[in-house]
Amino acid sequence: MNLVAQVKHLLKKEVVLEWRSKYAFNGILLYVVSTIFVCFLSFKKVDPITWNALFWIIMLFASVNAIAKSFLQESKGRQLYYYSLVSPQAVILSKIIYNILLMLLLSVIAFVFYTLVFSNPVGDPLFYFLAILIGSFSFATVFTMISGIAAKANNSGALMAILSFPVIIPLIMVLIKFSKNAMDGLDRTVSYNEIGVLVAINIVVMTVSLLLFPYLWKD
Repeated sequence: MNLVAQVKHLLKKEVVLEWRSKYAFNGILLYVVSTIFVCFLSFKKVDPITWNALFWIIMLFASVNAIAKSFLQESKGRQLYYYSLVSPQAVILSKIIYNILLMLLLSVIAFVFYTLVFSNPVGDPLFYFLAILIGSFSFATVFTMISGIAAKANNSGALMAILSFPVIIPLIMVLIKFSKNAMDGLDRTVSYNEIGVLVAINIVVMTVSLLLFPYLWKD
């Protein structure tokens, strides 16, 4: 099979497994909803800057919990089976695409519930929603790549946290600035630099994933 067909079959496998169990998605959804509700009980009302930062902090930890399982749940026997059937590029691409879809769905649900619990101070909802889409895409690409690297180590959970720190900190800072511009209703041209930085980060991460993962896959 060619690369597109391999990615399609692997992506279908991920969706079918998740649909059968629903354990991961329901668990992460419960985590997000309960975290937002606890924040509401603690703060009651927050200013727009805190509102924005708190939302991204919640989504950051939710994405870690949702995506960390990407490779950690795969047994060595299953990985060997995949190795004999498909290319490593198809494996990493299918994981990234699935995690992007998962994060998009989770982010939209979280944002809707977040705006219901806290008052919505967003001045430009459409551009803020664009920030959520780009943020979900970025979290998925970064944590999928790091999950693939960490899965090869014994202490994979700690390694994933260490490896993700240098990448995710600048990413979350740019996302907060971008979404803050949308909250303030500023002219959209002001956010073009942030959009360019986020797109560049995703291109670099995707390229590194496609180049590096085949060497990890052979290990």
